Amino acid sequence: MPAPTLPEFVAAVAPGARRAALLRTPTEPATEVPAVVVRGARPGPTLLVTAGVHGAEYASIEAAYRLADADPAALAGTLVVLPIVNRTAYAARAIYVAPVDGKNLNRQFPGDPAGSFAQRLAHWLTDGWIRHADALVDLHGGDLNEALTPFALHARADDRARALAHAFGLPYVVASDGVGHSTAAAHAAGVPAVLAEAGGQGLFPERDVLALVDGTRRVMAALGMLDAAPAPLPTAAVERFVVTTSEADGRWYPAVRLDARVEAGQPLGVVRDLLGEVVQEPRAPVAGVVLYYVASLAIARGDPLVGIGAGAA
Repeated sequence: MPAPTLPEFVAAVAPGARRAALLRTPTEPATEVPAVVVRGARPGPTLLVTAGVHGAEYASIEAAYRLADADPAALAGTLVVLPIVNRTAYAARAIYVAPVDGKNLNRQFPGDPAGSFAQRLAHWLTDGWIRHADALVDLHGGDLNEALTPFALHARADDRARALAHAFGLPYVVASDGVGHSTAAAHAAGVPAVLAEAGGQGLFPERDVLALVDGTRRVMAALGMLDAAPAPLPTAAVERFVVTTSEADGRWYPAVRLDARVEAGQPLGVVRDLLGEVVQEPRAPVAGVVLYYVASLAIARGDPLVGIGAGAA
């Protein structure tokens, strides 16, 4: 069907019912995005859950599909799930970027209706879906080449989003000043948003899928959509997210562990060129906790190496 907006998609579903469809996006080329709406038997807020912004973050995609199986009879309000928003990246098992235009979708929000593929897709999501929701949960994880410590991220200036991020219950909650992210576009539209990350390396182990499913259900309970939710979990606030990047193409040998504390100046690993020479020995620019690192041997100039959460309580 043509690309509707969130209100148009929900309007066709009666309270207490569920609907699934493939939506044709206003992009060039057009793609079909799976969408599910679950309208609760009782009135309440509308939560939009997205996943597959990066097409190879599989724990988040699997979690979104499980959430879409929610029982309308147990729900107050409306749950709308877009489990694979970037179909071209999913089909290509692509890391970071949409293969059509080479752009990272989660750096393009709020998008541009006259722009390239990822920019048009971001605009459709922002204008047609995010701004019509009462809250957004954008599910992510480590990409095919990344190992990751679960964390939730929110726009720094958004107190409502901060509360939902802590309610989600992942080990770390990151305050972000990032631009181009789904959470930044939601904040600009007055919609509290959480970007939650778990899983990575092309895997979707049950613990990571459940971390995202249970966390979203905690958010739903905080919004008054569910009467019961998994027990709350402690979280630690992170004031800054600092990423070191590769200065060259070659081979990457990380020397860090997930969730490990690093001090400023501590060695993070070694980058060697294709002839075996050491070309970079990155060091931690700040003290903090390792939230993710690239786990693949192959590395390209400009790729992230290690992401550090600074100021973790």
